[in-house]
Amino acid sequence: MASTETTTAPETGSVEAGLDALETAQSGRTPFRRTLVDKIVPPITAIAVVLVVWQGLITLKIVDDPTRLPTPGAVWRAFREDWLQGNLLGYIWTSVSRGLLGFCFALLIGTPLGLLVARVKFVRAAIGPILSGLQSLPSVAWVPPAVIWLGLNNSMMYAVILLGAVPSIANGLMSGVDQVPPLFLRAGRTLGATGVKGTWHVTLPAALPGYVAGMKQGWAFSWRSLMAAEIIANFPDLGTGLGQLLENARTASDMAMVFEAILLILFVGIAIDLLIFSPLERWVLRSRGLLVKG
Repeated sequence: MASTETTTAPETGSVEAGLDALETAQSGRTPFRRTLVDKIVPPITAIAVVLVVWQGLITLKIVDDPTRLPTPGAVWRAFREDWLQGNLLGYIWTSVSRGLLGFCFALLIGTPLGLLVARVKFVRAAIGPILSGLQSLPSVAWVPPAVIWLGLNNSMMYAVILLGAVPSIANGLMSGVDQVPPLFLRAGRTLGATGVKGTWHVTLPAALPGYVAGMKQGWAFSWRSLMAAEIIANFPDLGTGLGQLLENARTASDMAMVFEAILLILFVGIAIDLLIFSPLERWVLRSRGLLVKG
């Protein structure tokens, strides 16, 4: 009996030591060299390859018409000119402020709507298919009726954003709620977490991965909807956002400005994802043990 206990104790100690070592390795700070190789060098390399191919198409005269494809230098000069004139940040801020404010409104509407549809069978049967249909409807289709209903103003822009983003947020939350294990809900009810308390303390935290995915998709729809609205409903009193900049460049047949607007739209979309949604996704995954640092 004593020998069994003596044998078991070292084994248990070895397991605990191994777990401690794993925890220590995971909590260590990632070396800068690894961050440089894994996170910084790949996108810089991709950008360099795109620029080389772009310039090569022009240098080798595969595309020698500047009205079809401007040189990287011409696009850079367009950026520089707008920066020196103080217009560049104004274009970005006009669109980003609209997009983020409209997305916040969409969250306020889409979250309770998603919970309602997910938890009430009659509501789900009534409007669940409609939400799925609205999610597949191109956002640009809402611009003409929004202009007729609300006129050429910021309210029209926000209406288009809401119509594009709310279905995605609601459907993402519905999907997350559907994947909550019933055991969690029963345990919550046993501990007294029912009604609003159960939703806040059990359902929403458990559905967070699906909710975050819906938020990310909702932002993508918000940004696309806004760009469509700005391109089609071009009016001086609305200010000049990135969509208006793109439409103005098309009207002037200025391909350097067209590429400038496209790159700015792409840059904002990537920046919002990297600054907001990617850290949020990593936090959700790490809090559930699904993402290991190392």
